[in-house]
Amino acid sequence: MALTLSNNNKKQNKGNTNDPNVKLPAGLYLVATPIGNLKDITLRSIETLKSADAILCEDTRVSGKLLNTYDIKKPLLSLHDHNEESRAAHIISEIEAGKTIALISDAGMPMISDPGYKLVSACLDAGVMVTSTPGASSVLMALQLSGLPSDKFSFLGFLPTKSKARQDILTEWQDVPATLIMFENGLRVIDTCVDIQKIYGERQMTLARELTKLFEDIWRGTPKDIINHIETNGPPKGEVVLIIAGKQKSDTAAEHDVDELLKAALQNHSVKDAVAMVVDQTGLKKKDIYARALTIQN
Repeated sequence: MALTLSNNNKKQNKGNTNDPNVKLPAGLYLVATPIGNLKDITLRSIETLKSADAILCEDTRVSGKLLNTYDIKKPLLSLHDHNEESRAAHIISEIEAGKTIALISDAGMPMISDPGYKLVSACLDAGVMVTSTPGASSVLMALQLSGLPSDKFSFLGFLPTKSKARQDILTEWQDVPATLIMFENGLRVIDTCVDIQKIYGERQMTLARELTKLFEDIWRGTPKDIINHIETNGPPKGEVVLIIAGKQKSDTAAEHDVDELLKAALQNHSVKDAVAMVVDQTGLKKKDIYARALTIQN
C-alpha cells in the first residue's frame, strides 16, 4: 500500500498564523466547540470561525447560540448523516474555488461519534486541504476524571440500544487490557450497567455527566454501585460517558483460582453441585463456571 502524505504544505500552513487579519487558505477546517461551558473555546477556533466563508454544523439552532455569543455572523449549512455524502461534492467545489469552510459539531471535536468522516475522506481524496483546531472533548475529560488508567484506552462510541447487541460488543472487548470509554443515553444507563455487570462482573467503572456544566457529576464504583445509585436517585438526564477498567492481570489470576476451586470440588461432587459451590464462593455467572467445569472434567 502506498504511503499517503499530508497535503498541508508550507503555503497552506499560513492558516496557523496568529494574525487574525490574514485570510485563511482555502480548505476544510475541523473546529472544536465547547461541550457545555461556552468559555471552553480556543482563541484560534474563534478566529477560524470568523474567517470562514461558511460553517457546516449538525443543528443550526444549537450552533447559532454559540456563534451569537461570540458575534460570529457566517452562513450556516446543516451537515448530518442523511445529507453528508450528497453535499460533499458541492463543498469540495466551493473549497477548490477558494472558499474556507469550517465544520463544527453540536459539542466537542467534530467527527467523534458525529458526522464528518465521509466529508473529510472525500476532501482528502480530492486533494483539498483539511486541518483541525482542537479543543474540548468529553471523551478525554471523562477519562481524566475517572480515576482509571489513562495510559491505554479505547473509545467505543455509542453502545447499541438492544441488550443482545450491546452484550455482544461488551464481550468483544472483554479481554482488552485497556480502559474502555463509551457514550450512552441516560435513560438506558441502568440497563447498560446490568449488561456490563453480566459480562465484566464488578470491575471498577465511572459515569461522567454534565461535564463542564453547573451540575457536573462523576459517579465512581462498580456496576452494582451505579445501578443502586440510579434506583435510589433516578437516571441521569441527557447523554453520559461511561468508563470501564480494562482487563487486569489479576483477572487472569482469578480465572486460575476458579479452576483450582472447581478441580477440588469435582473430586467429591457432581458437576452440578461443584458449579453451585463455586458460584456461591465467587459470585461469578453460573453459565461461565459450568463451561469451565465441563472443560476441566473432560
